[in-house]
Amino acid sequence: MAKRDFYEILGVSKGAGEDEIKKAYRKLAIKFHPDKNPDDKAAEEKFKEAAEAYEVLSNAEKRQRYDQYGHAGVGGASGQGGGGGYGGGMNMDDIFSQFGDIFGGGFGGGGFGGGGGGRRVNRGSNLRIKVKLNLHEIANGVEKKLKVTKHVACNTCKGSGAKNGNYDTCKICNGTGTQVRVQQTILGAMKTQTTCSSCHGEGKIIKDKCNTCHGDGIVRGEEVISVNIPAGVAEGMQLSMNGKGNAAPRGGVNGDLLILIEEEEHPELKRESNNLIYHLFISFPDAALGTQVEIPTIDGKVKIKIDAGTQGGKMLRLKGKGIPEINGYGKGDLLVDVNIYTPANLSAEEKKLMEGLKTAKNFQPNLNKKEKSFFDRMKEYFE
Repeated sequence: MAKRDFYEILGVSKGAGEDEIKKAYRKLAIKFHPDKNPDDKAAEEKFKEAAEAYEVLSNAEKRQRYDQYGHAGVGGASGQGGGGGYGGGMNMDDIFSQFGDIFGGGFGGGGFGGGGGGRRVNRGSNLRIKVKLNLHEIANGVEKKLKVTKHVACNTCKGSGAKNGNYDTCKICNGTGTQVRVQQTILGAMKTQTTCSSCHGEGKIIKDKCNTCHGDGIVRGEEVISVNIPAGVAEGMQLSMNGKGNAAPRGGVNGDLLILIEEEEHPELKRESNNLIYHLFISFPDAALGTQVEIPTIDGKVKIKIDAGTQGGKMLRLKGKGIPEINGYGKGDLLVDVNIYTPANLSAEEKKLMEGLKTAKNFQPNLNKKEKSFFDRMKEYFE
């Protein structure tokens, strides 16, 4: 099922500013929040859908990629390799931890009655890698298995950072992760909520640190990640795999894996947008008499016909032999730029033939028998 447009989900225009987008998301999040719609799967999906749209449109870099490439630009690789995607692949912890600031206090806690309290959920950093693709892979799509070095959860403590999983509840915040201060002002008592200075928002203190990760919950490791790259990607495009970046310290939400596309230069074909260009050089006799030539395409060699009297600079079009659209149907074309090759060094016999052509009355497609005879003899030399 095709994803809905992010702007449509939030009910804003493509030119909407940051504040307008934030306001629209906040309105939807309040309307479809699970605390207000218990056991309502449809509301939960709309809540996740709105969070997905906001995550992309509130980030300048992701929004730019989305505006240029659509869903493939921000989630073309999402959901593969067990990474999940935006929206449908996000769970409530992801949303509450990432977007809690929308409501100024615990999102799912202080705002709506208590799911996550004010605890801070750690988030791993994003990881960026480059993938080099040839034209054949770009045109057809490809699955790549990438070995990525990154932070992974510590196996000894299962990512908790605590030896034997032993924690103490923070005595300063009583496990909430926040401290509430009341200050008297001329307007009355002002209540402020800040991150706990003792546990740094986690709500718990490690009793004994893990000997392997020294309490961090993460270590350096490797993971082989399978990435399905869609057909039609381009140089400089960035795909994203949610949750496949660096692991978060002491549990939490993993960062994203950002995949930057690099395009290998083809030895004969040049890409311009979704079209491919091939510069074909033929001899003057072939251009005058017509011929068949073999040219390269993405999928191998093909033969094309050169009509008699073809002029230099003519562009032949092989429809649908280019690169497919990444966010739609159809393909670009292969454009064959015909150039007439002029030899620089002629033998005495070749010069004699050319001198004979000077006296010919017609050098255009409608050749008389004498002119055709000249060209046939020239082809024997030039071939």
